[in-house]
Amino acid sequence: MPSQLGENAAIVTLWFVSASDPQSIIRSEPRADRGYGRKLLAQLNPTWPITPIGQFALNRSVPASANEFYIAGFPGITIIQTVLEDVTSLSKLNPRLLRSVPATDVYIFAVNEETTLGGFAHIYNGEIKRSFIAYEERVFEDNGIPGGFETPYWAGKKGTRKTALSLPFNPIELVHEAQRAWLGFDTTTSPDINVVAYATDGRPEPRIAAPRIINSEEVTRSAVEKLGLRESAFYDDYEEYEAPDRVVSKRITSNAKKAASSAQKFGKSLWRASREFGSNMAERLRHTDR
Repeated sequence: MPSQLGENAAIVTLWFVSASDPQSIIRSEPRADRGYGRKLLAQLNPTWPITPIGQFALNRSVPASANEFYIAGFPGITIIQTVLEDVTSLSKLNPRLLRSVPATDVYIFAVNEETTLGGFAHIYNGEIKRSFIAYEERVFEDNGIPGGFETPYWAGKKGTRKTALSLPFNPIELVHEAQRAWLGFDTTTSPDINVVAYATDGRPEPRIAAPRIINSEEVTRSAVEKLGLRESAFYDDYEEYEAPDRVVSKRITSNAKKAASSAQKFGKSLWRASREFGSNMAERLRHTDR
């Protein structure tokens, strides 16, 4: 959870849904398109300096912070997550944001775990069907007909009442219930929901250092040093014996020379044998012709 959120601020996740079965689309784990999110943000505010800052699973990472947007555009589904400073009326969020993507259903989920502020809203074909947001001890907005998934919470059968004056549940608990009911699945246990993250505060794009290319000479030198085959850098001119590593080095050189000499002799023998075989065959053919 991002720190230093304002009292009425929250992390807001919007789902723009036209697909009949969002769960099947998410189950296929589609890949998010960096270009899609950039274009969407440019439409929301052409003056924003847009910087891609990462690509990961929305439901496996920390949520967005201030001046950040996590975006994914899939067939029939668009997801936007960001921080909004005042969410006390979800039905009155910035219309530019609410209408940024054409969709039959728009689902809004707002959470601030530090203050227990939680809310959810459903917009169908541009009309608010349900909007609720509250602290445990204060309700800011409660519009529309409650869904069936809310009944156990209002009846005190689900959730925990903090004080005698508080709601019979933590609003954030009801947000998660609304998410499961409206989307048709639990995002916390679903397959990865891949998003691209963007910053709009002018920060530079993170740079990943390119891997250093090691040439064959470096590899050979490193291997020789690890095996202890290089000549010692320190020796005594008055010693009558050779340093062990120098002896090993000479042995390897000697063995290499012997191997090369043997290979050369074998090659010559093979060449002579092939010549003799060719001569014999030619002689036999001459006698055969006669």
